[in-house]
Amino acid sequence: MTFKYNHTSHSKKVVSAVLAGMMALGAGGAAMAAESTETGQGQTAAITNTAAPTGLFSDIKVGYWAEKHVYKLAYQGILLGNNGLFRPGDAVTQQEAVTMAIRFMNQEGQLNTDTAAALPTNMEVGNYFKPYVALALQLGLIDKTEESTVDVSKTSWGQKPASREWITKLLIRSLDKDAEAKAQNNQSTGFADNASISESGKGYVNLAVSLDLAKGVEGNKFNPTGSVTRAQLATFFSRGESLTDTTYPNTSTGYVTGLKDGQITLVVDGKAVNFAVNSSTPYFTKDSETRASATDVKLYTKVMVVGSAGGASYVEVVDATPQVESVEGTFARSLSGNKIGIFVGENYETYSYDEATAFIDQNGNAIKLSDITADSIIEVQRETFSTDKKTVAIRVKSGIVNKSDNGVIAEVSTSGKTIKLVNAAGATEQFAYNDNLLITYQNRIMSVADLKAGSAVKYTVKDSVLQTITLSQGVEQSVRGTLVEIGGNQSTLTFKREGGSLEAKLLTEKPEVIINGIQDATLNDLITDATNGDQVELSLNSDDQVTRIQVIGRQMEPMNGVTVVSYNSKTKVLTVLDNNKKPFVFTLDEKTKLDYNTTKPTLAGLESILNDGRKLDLTYVGTRALSVKVIYKYEGTISNIDTTGRKISVLSGNQTITVPYTTLPTVEIYNKSGASLGDLKIGDKVTVTLGANQDVVQKVSLNTVAQFEVVALEANSRIRVKSDLLTSQFYVDQAVLTGESGQTITPSQLTAGNLINVTFEGAAPKAVQVVKRTLAEVTAVDASSVTLKQFNGQTETVPVSGSVKVVKSGSTLTSLTSLTVGDRVEMTKDTDNSTRFRVLTVMSKQFWSYDGVGNQILVKRETTADTNYRFALGSSVFVHQGDNTLSVQSLRDNDNIVLYLLNNVILEIQKQ
Repeated sequence: MTFKYNHTSHSKKVVSAVLAGMMALGAGGAAMAAESTETGQGQTAAITNTAAPTGLFSDIKVGYWAEKHVYKLAYQGILLGNNGLFRPGDAVTQQEAVTMAIRFMNQEGQLNTDTAAALPTNMEVGNYFKPYVALALQLGLIDKTEESTVDVSKTSWGQKPASREWITKLLIRSLDKDAEAKAQNNQSTGFADNASISESGKGYVNLAVSLDLAKGVEGNKFNPTGSVTRAQLATFFSRGESLTDTTYPNTSTGYVTGLKDGQITLVVDGKAVNFAVNSSTPYFTKDSETRASATDVKLYTKVMVVGSAGGASYVEVVDATPQVESVEGTFARSLSGNKIGIFVGENYETYSYDEATAFIDQNGNAIKLSDITADSIIEVQRETFSTDKKTVAIRVKSGIVNKSDNGVIAEVSTSGKTIKLVNAAGATEQFAYNDNLLITYQNRIMSVADLKAGSAVKYTVKDSVLQTITLSQGVEQSVRGTLVEIGGNQSTLTFKREGGSLEAKLLTEKPEVIINGIQDATLNDLITDATNGDQVELSLNSDDQVTRIQVIGRQMEPMNGVTVVSYNSKTKVLTVLDNNKKPFVFTLDEKTKLDYNTTKPTLAGLESILNDGRKLDLTYVGTRALSVKVIYKYEGTISNIDTTGRKISVLSGNQTITVPYTTLPTVEIYNKSGASLGDLKIGDKVTVTLGANQDVVQKVSLNTVAQFEVVALEANSRIRVKSDLLTSQFYVDQAVLTGESGQTITPSQLTAGNLINVTFEGAAPKAVQVVKRTLAEVTAVDASSVTLKQFNGQTETVPVSGSVKVVKSGSTLTSLTSLTVGDRVEMTKDTDNSTRFRVLTVMSKQFWSYDGVGNQILVKRETTADTNYRFALGSSVFVHQGDNTLSVQSLRDNDNIVLYLLNNVILEIQKQ
């Protein structure tokens, strides 16, 4: 079968016919593919609520599985919708499929309305479709003899839904592969329903499968009589484009030679063509079904653009490998005739350039050839997609710079001793600095630490090294000293600098106050005193105002186990005796921190129990009480439990405290009901709660640490967690919460997936620490360190000292050498602070489908009795093929994949 291709532009008459026909297709025809529904997967699983690009189909959302193929064919004019809808799930009729095939072959120029009347009597079609069907018969896309036997008693030939086998024949013939298909007619298709496929169709099915254009459905069946949807057929023909040399008037394929805001330049058949792009332009890559971004289009890569009048409607990266070669050498001089001379090793070579050649400095900024100095190391880049091998860029890799300029600090790297600036021309440049760099502001010498991004500066460079930086405006800086006074209206602060001088500073409206152990601290929590005030670090903005106050030290004195002699509620004067019966007098005020057996202590509540004989712990500065704690519990380790003498001894600090009990105290242990003293042992960390008179044990709470994964954050600071697949919940509003680095956090900053160590006092959480989780591949290991390649591609060697746990295949081992190269691991700290590696379970499977609603994937069963084919996906599952990151939606039926699981949850999918 041969085809006569006509690649000329359509006439206005034909264009009108195309548009009219495609409006007719709005009720049903367009596409098939071996995609979601063929595997038994719901088509709408990957659909989002993001609107489609302006001017296309409102029922094809961004992320829809066939979006790429529908939009490409739509922009190529092969298909259109109706009233802004594509109706991707509608079945395709035979007359509609034939119309698409003719357009796919770009054969509309061969339409002849005079021949339409010659259709066989049983092949009744709509008036618009007659020329298309007639041409299809003429070109051999459909077989007149085969179609004469079709049952048309219930519906006309044209309105008959196109079956999967019929569509397969149509596509293979439209690709001019009829002979190849017929040569395979005597071969079994391998599908379970092979007998249901006609003898004349088996070769077409075999070829379509081998070309990856068609696949089976659930149960290893082809379902030859099944219907085909518009989205499926669009995908079928879209993928078929790679197997034909048919071209389309508004489709250009070439190499990217220019990328500017709002424009892509391609070299197509030796000529430069510009295409305008905007935020609505859809980007895709050849090997992915999901959207890419404009940043995925790189210079000198092969790209296909569908568009007209210089505007890109669809952009697809066909080959992401830049087609360039590089030569590095030492610049000698520029030559006449648009040439340069360089030394490559000991050889002197010349290279031509033209007006399109880019000259770039070591910071990526455009320069002139005259800016390149002799002996600079340069890189000459030449394209390889043409015989001319034109020079596309000449880049300075290192050269000598001497200059003075104004600019803005962009970035300071103290580790690399480099500073990046944006100069007066708006270009970014980076220079090294050394210890001789002079930084000043208003005749005051500053440090590198005072340089902040966004600071306006004047700078000088000599021999490519920064010499001076003069700040044009104030910058944020830090000072340290002793806090002396907060002004009465809390607008000023007085402190004594390190060195002895007193200074006063204005406060911003709401300065941040950081005090370790006090959440949401305010100015009222600060201790001011000429000699014993808080040691603070103040952050000052460019206006010299205090924006942040961090307490870095306190001079307060502790006094534990004192006994109340008296308290005067009017004067707020408290008299106590220490352990040596020595009297002390202290004054309480609104800033005194209070602690007694309640979650919301108040001074009025404390005063009611400050009776003679009450035991207290307190801290003070001079005669001012900073904190008062009524002793209602002791924390320490059990040193003795005397059930005969009915007393318990606890080692608290360096002091052994023995407290009697009259009745058996309540014993509280997390996750254990009905606990008793028999469940406690010497050395256990406990909290002993006293009775109202502070003389007997009322309750003993065992202090334990457990590790959980956060499932959800619920109302009122309640969190739901799981451990070993068991779910529980508790409140953390009274607990001290810290992040991975030890910083104070709030309950709202906990997120699902966080691993946390929770310290319990009995059943009550007292502290929550977020544990750092590192998911990675082991690339090297020895007895004291392990090298890990993380999902983001970064590699680090982690020294491991102290105890180690390697959880692998159900066993817990204690040596790093239990790990092997290639293992996928989760590295964390266990509750005892040991380093723990949990080795992920590995499974090799064949992909079946993705359930976006349940966030899980299904794989092919190995046997009918196999029930382990559905797996939950982790919140940040890593899907990749080699070093290329993929989306789970890009996986296809029968893809060979390796799963890495932890607690039966997939954390990594590696496509083979």
